[in-house]
Amino acid sequence: MTQLFITKSSSAADVLILANGPGEVTTWVRPVVRALRQQLGNTREQLRISIILSPCPHATGKEAEICRSYEEVDRVQEAKYFWQFLLRGKTAQSWEWRDRGVVLFLGGDSFFTVVIGKRLGYKTVVYAEWETRWHQWIDRFGVMQAQAIKPKYAYKSAVVGDLMLEAAQKQQARNVKTELIGILPGSKAAKLGQGVPLMLAIAEIISVARPQTRFVIPVAPTVDLDTLANFANPDFNPVIERVGGASAILVSNPPKLKTSGGLEVDLWLKSPAYELLAQCSICITTVGANTAELGALAVPMIVLLPTQQLDAMRSWDGIPGLLASLPVVGTNMAKLINWVILNLPRRLYAWPNIWANSEVVPELVGNLQPKEVAAMVLDYLDHPEKLQQISKVLQSIRGESGAAQKLAALVTAELQEKEKLS
Repeated sequence: MTQLFITKSSSAADVLILANGPGEVTTWVRPVVRALRQQLGNTREQLRISIILSPCPHATGKEAEICRSYEEVDRVQEAKYFWQFLLRGKTAQSWEWRDRGVVLFLGGDSFFTVVIGKRLGYKTVVYAEWETRWHQWIDRFGVMQAQAIKPKYAYKSAVVGDLMLEAAQKQQARNVKTELIGILPGSKAAKLGQGVPLMLAIAEIISVARPQTRFVIPVAPTVDLDTLANFANPDFNPVIERVGGASAILVSNPPKLKTSGGLEVDLWLKSPAYELLAQCSICITTVGANTAELGALAVPMIVLLPTQQLDAMRSWDGIPGLLASLPVVGTNMAKLINWVILNLPRRLYAWPNIWANSEVVPELVGNLQPKEVAAMVLDYLDHPEKLQQISKVLQSIRGESGAAQKLAALVTAELQEKEKLS
């Protein structure tokens, strides 16, 4: 086993956060590191916060850059170096570690927490939404809902609430004054290729019927504007015709996408975009963490999963997502996996629907056509009481607030326990 560099100190501590994908980095890590600094202080000599990223099929490659932008964080290691750290205990830059610390799990495989915690001799805290594992070797669990607690290990578990809600709670009060529709096509090429042209086409149809309506795309921090515009350019994206989509060009100052039909769709660059999303009458979105964020904000949505290009959808979780992302055979694996998954008995994809175990927000799966989706959106806009009902149900199924502070309190408690034992 590789020799670790452990620095002896009576009070200084390390918090090592394990995370992986863009959703976890932006909606879990961000509020937690802020809460840690609020509770444990900004003195780096006393508390150092490090983030180590693990591989994720949803990763964009910019997760480390996003983590480095958080002023509360001291060190970040990219996912490409993860396996050598897990197997050999050595980081790419040969980080040294203090003798007192906590490994905090915020995404990936919770088993990594067990291995790394044992190697460093640190306490371990795991945030879990639906299921807790490795109970004998994890010190504390902070769970989203009480259903995730195993009775045998209730003594080491606490309900902290929903970190997605924590990230969005300042914008929970909805005050929709103008008719604004949010368009969320995703952050990865697998979704953007179909989502951008399809959703632009839907927006064009809606704008003809309701010219007063504004449209906006909250641009994911991992997507640059030129790349986004390329997905609306038929010279770069052959899928446009297949989905019956609209083409568009990028307009600057302020940034917009202007469709071939003349519709201008605003591009919102500030992230996270909760302030904007809270003002939307309804959102058209793909599957993913964005559905959890919209649910936390109680914003009505229609969730689209177009299947015109089966090999393009490589965004499934776990082993299916990894197989679909393999070089050479990934395309065929993606087609097979998507065909199998989409032909299984009906399942739920949007997070609010999973939480409620029922279709609170509409999910449209299949060979989606812009006119059909636009007709559904127009029906909701013509009947605002339907939108109000969805918003009310979303409010009722959200988790508790204050999750980041409660999770940080668990970390603080474990650090104090470690100090007592040392």
